[in-house]
Amino acid sequence: MKKLIILCFVFLLYSNIAHTQGCVIVRNISGLGQYSLTDNSFSTSEWQLNITSRYFKSFRDFKGTVDQKTPKENESVNHVFSLDLSVTRLLRNGWSLTLGIPYTSNSRTSSLEHGGPNTTRHTTHSVGLGDIQFIAHKWLLRPSIKQKGNIQVGLGIKFATGDYKYQDYFYRNDSTKVLSPVNPSIQLGDGGTGIVTELNTYYYINPTKTISLYGNFYYLISPREMSGTQFTAGRAPTALQIQTGVTNLSVPDVYSMRAGANFNVSDWAFSAGLRFEGAPVYDLIGGSSGGRRAGYTLSVEPGILYKLKKATIYFYMPITAAHGITQNVPDKIESKIRGVYTVGAGGSGDYLVFLGAQFKL
Repeated sequence: MKKLIILCFVFLLYSNIAHTQGCVIVRNISGLGQYSLTDNSFSTSEWQLNITSRYFKSFRDFKGTVDQKTPKENESVNHVFSLDLSVTRLLRNGWSLTLGIPYTSNSRTSSLEHGGPNTTRHTTHSVGLGDIQFIAHKWLLRPSIKQKGNIQVGLGIKFATGDYKYQDYFYRNDSTKVLSPVNPSIQLGDGGTGIVTELNTYYYINPTKTISLYGNFYYLISPREMSGTQFTAGRAPTALQIQTGVTNLSVPDVYSMRAGANFNVSDWAFSAGLRFEGAPVYDLIGGSSGGRRAGYTLSVEPGILYKLKKATIYFYMPITAAHGITQNVPDKIESKIRGVYTVGAGGSGDYLVFLGAQFKL
């Protein structure tokens, strides 16, 4: 029966790849095992394989914290689906090495990027390998089955393996189209090599270990200022766009934080927490010019895990509670030029879906 559950789960993952085309601010930076954190704290296995699928739909336009309530015929709708495969080698004394390989399928349907408002809607796509990550982790306390909690730190590198100049056709009318880089929200990569930093922790608050707290912090440092890609939807940039530099795509830092509690019942675990993620206006290292959609999303994140002898299956569904778009550098320049406060619109959805499994090899 348990083998049947695993086979059905794997089939479901790959069925999603075949039928789904696919966060507007943050690309997939999850799926490296934080949902089954305690399993690699004191695992007797030497290897772990983690498979995480992530689905996101964006259709709302925000300026600041205000939903612009864009008419449906002029909505820009993103469908983002990614499958993240990560392999972890567990070493002695709490060390581990993880290689994460994402594959992404994206689509964006819009009228504004093609003929303009109230014209025929068209769809652009991007499909392929994303940005690969390699991370070294270390538990600060020696892992033991008896311990109540632990803290793990991680440091690694994100490679610019995803195509950040992916192109598709933009329609000027029903018979004329032009090939140009797709919207940055559906590009496969950001074009920069980044430094990955992580902090993960868990703590059991009762002797029977039925209730535990968890926390995850991820920050990607992106030293490169701009990717060298321009996004104009196939049009010539305006004089104002040239002055602000908004069409030159930035390589932003990104972050993600999670905190909550797990309640364990036999082979099941039920989770409830908060998720906060986004991109800052200014990077920790390097310049911050160019077009980026800085902002944040706060979500309520319920989840459920089912534990088998050699695998853990998990499902999480962060539900958006708050979303905000912040002035980026081109917005600030435009505000100064025009003398009017300006902030560009940024997309958001109502929820994300994470479905994954971790296997002990």
